[in-house]
Amino acid sequence: MRYEEFTIEGRNAVIEAFRCGKPIDKIFILDGCQDGPIMTIKREAKKQNAIVKFVTRDRLDQMSETGKHQGVIAYAAAYEYAEVEDILRAAEKKGEHPFIFLLDNIEDPHNLGAIIRTANLAGAHGVIIPKNRAAGLTATVARTSAGALNYTPVAKVTNLTKTIEDLKKLGLWFVCADMEGTSMYKLDLKGPIGLVIGNEGEGVGRLVREKCDFIASIPMRGDIDSLNASVAAGVLAYEIVRQRMI
Repeated sequence: MRYEEFTIEGRNAVIEAFRCGKPIDKIFILDGCQDGPIMTIKREAKKQNAIVKFVTRDRLDQMSETGKHQGVIAYAAAYEYAEVEDILRAAEKKGEHPFIFLLDNIEDPHNLGAIIRTANLAGAHGVIIPKNRAAGLTATVARTSAGALNYTPVAKVTNLTKTIEDLKKLGLWFVCADMEGTSMYKLDLKGPIGLVIGNEGEGVGRLVREKCDFIASIPMRGDIDSLNASVAAGVLAYEIVRQRMI
């Protein structure tokens, strides 16, 4: 199911969006505002596990497209989020070992869209993103994915580390990209696998990295020291594809 409304402004509009079941990524509320409708919005946000940020009126004015935000702006997902179980079922339905992308705080929506596109083309069964400090499924992500969001399920989880632990119990192995790792050509990346890609600036966080079974480096011959996150995802994904085809 696709949602066409990405930015929702005004108290009644935001309350109605919650009541209609739209997947809300983030809500920005005027700091200090405590009236009835705002309290209702806070309650609904807590029920649905949406991120709430308190900001100044100037910030809301800058964000507003209509000039009538009434102290609240919500960002709705462009597409409905899947569950992790949906991704596992997609692999089972195809009779394949699960192949999942896990993105550790990818904040650039263009990178997120490009990675979802790569995931689809590489035959991955889905993508998992964290709730906090990460881009959600915005209109920009939808456009950059070039239609892949119609076919590749994306799940949002509260704790990426715990999700990795849970998937390990189901037999998945995890590999993350890092310059200090073993060359990807020397690793056995067949079987049920999760490919972990880190933040554009900081890479994979320490806690997530410690849960990975393999640390893979991508051979580089140039004068700079790192690849863009979406390019690194593509290079590693296609090494996994190559090994799965052997």
